[in-house]
Amino acid sequence: MVEVTSALRAIGLREQFAAIAQLRWKIFLHSLRTVRGRMEMISWIFIGFGYSVMAIGGTIGLAALTWLLVSHNQEEWLAVPLWLIFLVWQLLPVMATAFTENFDASNFLRFPLSYRSYFMIRMAYGALDPTTIIGCLWLAGMALGAGIAAPSLFLWAAIVLAAFAALNILLGRMIFSWLERWLARRKSREILLLFFFLFIIGVQFINPLMQVYLHRYGRLHGPPSFALATQLVAVQTFLPPGLASSAVSLSAQSRFTLAFGALALLCAYSAAFLALLNIRLVAQYRGENLSEAPAPAVTRKGKDSVSAGWDLGGGLSGAVAAVFEKDFHYLSRSGPMLFPLVMPVVILVIFRFSMINARHGSNFIQDHAGLAFPIGAAYALLILSSISYNCFGAEGAGVQLYYMSPVHFREVLLAKNLATGTILLFEMILVWGAVALLYGPPSPGMTFATITGVLFAALTSCTVGNLMSLYSPKKIDWAAFGRQRASGLTALAVLGVQAGTMGFAFIAVVAALYFHRTWPATLILLIFAAGALWLYNFVLGRIDAVALSRRESLLTEVCRAS
Repeated sequence: MVEVTSALRAIGLREQFAAIAQLRWKIFLHSLRTVRGRMEMISWIFIGFGYSVMAIGGTIGLAALTWLLVSHNQEEWLAVPLWLIFLVWQLLPVMATAFTENFDASNFLRFPLSYRSYFMIRMAYGALDPTTIIGCLWLAGMALGAGIAAPSLFLWAAIVLAAFAALNILLGRMIFSWLERWLARRKSREILLLFFFLFIIGVQFINPLMQVYLHRYGRLHGPPSFALATQLVAVQTFLPPGLASSAVSLSAQSRFTLAFGALALLCAYSAAFLALLNIRLVAQYRGENLSEAPAPAVTRKGKDSVSAGWDLGGGLSGAVAAVFEKDFHYLSRSGPMLFPLVMPVVILVIFRFSMINARHGSNFIQDHAGLAFPIGAAYALLILSSISYNCFGAEGAGVQLYYMSPVHFREVLLAKNLATGTILLFEMILVWGAVALLYGPPSPGMTFATITGVLFAALTSCTVGNLMSLYSPKKIDWAAFGRQRASGLTALAVLGVQAGTMGFAFIAVVAALYFHRTWPATLILLIFAAGALWLYNFVLGRIDAVALSRRESLLTEVCRAS
């Protein structure tokens, strides 16, 4: 142990970082030897272009906004862009997990690293996150804008905004590390997901309820009271974005003592986040294992009755019925599945009460109620069809059983598609009932046109999804928060296929609504659905050969250790 410690001290942190950078570069170069690696690089070029536009445009815009505010001596309004940066910095990684590849730096614990080196590696990987780079560029633009407007303010603004950037990095790493700890246990994971879903749903109703209140009671009670807004402004000054804004504005007013105090409080927040992050990293460094051990089996006396499996009929084999039953139970008992089942109805309720016109008391969806069912169905399809693009992600080592058992992969994928399609059918019925209750029953013509459009889009998504599940699989780790649920190539394919199919179907439905004739749209979509069905059967008939040729890459990715 003494020899290892002395060797670590002799190597130094710079050499360790250089070795890690060289390792990651070699991994990237070797990945380009495969078709999937080259396609992943192409997908990252498109995704990187989107991030670049977001970073450059935001930097220029925030620099101009900061210059305008400082030039007019309104530095206190800098809290608005700082709150925007703060929210984007913390929330965008959560929403963009399907598009970002976050390497698990805890894998470096397999090597003899010192804790200082391990901590610095974790922070370095956090600093290389796309959101972190974008946030730092935005803050640099604000510092530049303040320096152009008031050169004497540039150095102080740069120091304050650098401290604010460090706080965001520490907060993001701290949140992710503690969420991984909570998500490692099934009970805490379900409770956390429940609160997360309730929070997301509740936030959606803020704007509709405010609009309903102002529409109904605004004329009776006059302008709304600003007491609550004043209290919120007073509270936000003690939060990190407000403290950063106060530090800059107080310095511009030559109130340096209060400005230093605001910066000190900002650094105190950073120290608290650093302490909480250190607790988690120390536990990981000391060998904490967050895996869920299987519960001990309870032996029972006598013979246990085994219930018979489902019989789907229709000429479907027992293998299809067994995989369908397994996947249906997994999907129906999964906590994350509650969100897709509820959100389409929630969106319809939001559209029912939001965007109210003060003069007419209606909104776009109320004026065009015929579009309510297509919009709800498209939203349900958008969420549910993404499951088909990574069918084996949650199987883990169980994928090996498909290769060892006397079952064809076309039967396995058919069963998985049927399970997803059954839930989609239930969701369509739920959406139709919600539309009938909120907007009135959709016309039969619009109902049939929407069903044929969804059938066309669903069959196309299943066809492409079956291929992507074999060519670009990605292991799903429900206990690892902030890591992508699909590869970048798969995410790009999801966006392309869904945008193309649902866009075409929606245009056909809108045209039918505009010309008051739904049968041409229904006929066109039915023809396309028949073509999608033929393509689905064609690909499914050859999927066994694809699964056999891709078995090594599939098992390597899905069965790998977390």
